[in-house]
Amino acid sequence: MTAHRTIQLIAPSGYPHDPEAVHRALHRLRAQGHHVEGVQSTERRYQRFAGTDGERAAELNRLADPTQPLPDIVLAVRGGYGAVRILHGLDYEGLQRRLTGEPIAFVGHSDFTAIQLALLARSGLTTFGGPMLVSDFGAENLSSFTMKHFWDVLTQPDLSLTVKAPQAQTADVEGTLWGGNLAVLSALVGTPYMPPVEGGILFVEDINEQPFRIERMLYQLHLAGIIEKQQALVLGDFSGHKPFDYDNGYDLRAMIEQIRSVVGIPVITGLPFGHIPDMATLPVGADARLVVHEHGFTLELSGYPTLS
Repeated sequence: MTAHRTIQLIAPSGYPHDPEAVHRALHRLRAQGHHVEGVQSTERRYQRFAGTDGERAAELNRLADPTQPLPDIVLAVRGGYGAVRILHGLDYEGLQRRLTGEPIAFVGHSDFTAIQLALLARSGLTTFGGPMLVSDFGAENLSSFTMKHFWDVLTQPDLSLTVKAPQAQTADVEGTLWGGNLAVLSALVGTPYMPPVEGGILFVEDINEQPFRIERMLYQLHLAGIIEKQQALVLGDFSGHKPFDYDNGYDLRAMIEQIRSVVGIPVITGLPFGHIPDMATLPVGADARLVVHEHGFTLELSGYPTLS
């Protein structure tokens, strides 16, 4: 039985376009005994965003206030676009002072990657790539895999994720686990919000991107010298693209083989992470060991915040 938690909602990107999904998520969380705060963030609207840039930045900066009690979980309402607009307005020093060493979990994915990488780069904070309020907790069919892995990671100081998926390369490496949405991550290259991780294990995912666009973003990371500094590149889900006659045999598989031929590190496939129903929760900034064999891989995780 999961302990009752205080969950603070934040909406640093787009506003939820499905009120029924919000209702389902809130009902489920409250039925489990959790206390949900910040529901007003699901109701704000400004253009295509969940509030003005100032409102969305202030929502995060309030967590730096030492006079306010901390929640157990800070949960992103949804992704979309807009997080990059508030990166310059976040109180990184205040958040670092307030949150370092605290048993608090920032959770989200997609556009939330910008917040996660900025917090890692500027505040040294480890967060979690994982489910969000609307798309996951509010899904019509709640994924038991997603929920179990979410609570297991947040409450256990170390955990192993085993994936059965044929691999073209083998590896046994250790390093900082980091990454997230590929489009968001690649857009941070050259900015002060890109973590200077070396010897890490980089994971990426995306949705509705054609293979050539995925390749172009991976080449950006490659040509910027980022991928070559990692121990391995782990690919999550890349669903939603459509084949075209013009591709002439160039597909996701061909793209992956091309990337393998140039980056000089193992490229591993099949990570259950991304815009998918059954999604693992991954600590961004944690310690990890990746062991890969021809039939799959195991990702051993440790060194991340756990809920008390």
